[in-house]
Amino acid sequence: MRSLDVRRLGVMSYTEALDLQKALVEDRRADRIPDTLLLLEHPPVITLGVKARGSQTHIVATADRLAQDGVEVYDTGRGGDVTYHGPGQLVGYPILNLKPDRCDVHKYVRDLEEVLIGVATSCGFSAGRIQGLSGAWVGQEKVAAIGVRISRWITSHGFALNVNTDLAAFGLIVPCGISDKGVTSLARLAGHALDMSEVETRVVQEFCAVFGASIRSSVATTPSVAPVG
Repeated sequence: MRSLDVRRLGVMSYTEALDLQKALVEDRRADRIPDTLLLLEHPPVITLGVKARGSQTHIVATADRLAQDGVEVYDTGRGGDVTYHGPGQLVGYPILNLKPDRCDVHKYVRDLEEVLIGVATSCGFSAGRIQGLSGAWVGQEKVAAIGVRISRWITSHGFALNVNTDLAAFGLIVPCGISDKGVTSLARLAGHALDMSEVETRVVQEFCAVFGASIRSSVATTPSVAPVG
């Protein structure tokens, strides 16, 4: 069974989280730390994955609109196209060593999807996959996006689960470059805001179940609640 450190970091800027991931990737490669899961929220930011190849074609908002809304834009080294991160969205960055038994990129993405589908299901919603598209979906609407980076089998970047996200912000972009599908959130499906700490706990539980991990330590920078179960 894998040993997992969980860090609940609250709100963190994208650049700070990116720098932290880079440091942790090197620490994991050198076996200075065990597998680690970062859970956090970002201030409003649009990120471009490798499918965008530096292009901002799928950003439909003008530069003036982005500046007015305080939305920054970053090119990243993760997979996928364009996505939005913002308050109320739970972002997960797993820093895992997939060696020796999980060296399969497609399986890793499917496993992350299984985690997110499990979280949505535990909240009472029927989520699943859409063939040919990554992420977790409720009907034709995406509730969680996935974009990963794997370097010599050490993972970084990860997933974004819309919990209490302002869905209007996705109007700034063509989410994931997909124009014929929608975006939803757990709050929209439930009809009310959800407790982020409870959703974090569900994510940790599902993550441990899918990846066969046990929690070595769990650190929170914000108050947490008792595990959901």
